[in-house]
Amino acid sequence: MITLAPQPKERAILIALAFGEYTKEQVEEHLDELELLTDTAGALTVFKIMQERYRHDPAFYIGKGKAEEIAQLIELNDIQLIIFDDDLNPTQVRNLEKLFERKILDRSGLILDIFASHAKTREAKTQVELAQLQYMLPRLTRAWTHLSKQYGGIGTKGPGDTQIETDRRAIRTRISKLKENLRKIESQHTTRSASRKDFLTATLVGYTNAGKSTLLNRLTSSDVLAEDKLFATLDSTTRSFELSKGKTILLSDTVGFIRKLPHNLVASFKTTLNVVRDADIIIHVIDVTHDFYEDHIRVVE
Repeated sequence: MITLAPQPKERAILIALAFGEYTKEQVEEHLDELELLTDTAGALTVFKIMQERYRHDPAFYIGKGKAEEIAQLIELNDIQLIIFDDDLNPTQVRNLEKLFERKILDRSGLILDIFASHAKTREAKTQVELAQLQYMLPRLTRAWTHLSKQYGGIGTKGPGDTQIETDRRAIRTRISKLKENLRKIESQHTTRSASRKDFLTATLVGYTNAGKSTLLNRLTSSDVLAEDKLFATLDSTTRSFELSKGKTILLSDTVGFIRKLPHNLVASFKTTLNVVRDADIIIHVIDVTHDFYEDHIRVVE
């Protein structure tokens, strides 16, 4: 037997801006949620930094002075990962990577990484890969040379093409193929839904980790995965139970929502979320013990 030592967790700094309509207390809660996401992704939060500004800096997001201050913190504390609570544009990522010389992630990139690690079924993997590629496309740098090797070949290059242009073409080709695969999966869903038209259908929706899977298990005596972590469930799951004598209802669990959810991810999960659209009843599950449960209600609605 060979015992493998566990890999040490990446040490991370989390950064958020307090500006616009968000109060300091709200941004602190956003950072706490980002820490939960970071833990779910498998990294260790070492520092949480909040900066108050009237708006974000177009070049460094947090301003060059604050970025240089954080760069010193990174060196002194052996930080490998810097995560921002908002989406960064390609210019900001490039400038911050050059200054920090470390891996930079924004909130969307972190959520996509979590979804990729939790995707188990063909449908979930297809949806997550599509969202990842759509997220990566405008952020391409010269590091993406492996894509041309994977999807390139005769007929993919023209005179004067740069490597990035070739990579972009490879990604767009892959995106088209994934969209076609999802259309086929959606067609299969439609066929399955037609077979359930004689039953009353209900769908559980709610903020991530609100307790949807736990409620489904209690009502239907099932053993669907229910963990105290963000995005434990990605695929929709349907179970039946007897509402009253002779009256059967089909109850479905769905992927949870979260604030600042990447738009590409919502679009990619259209086939999964169709179970919400087609339901006779939508049951909104709310964790009222959470300090910001009213904000969670608004996000889901």
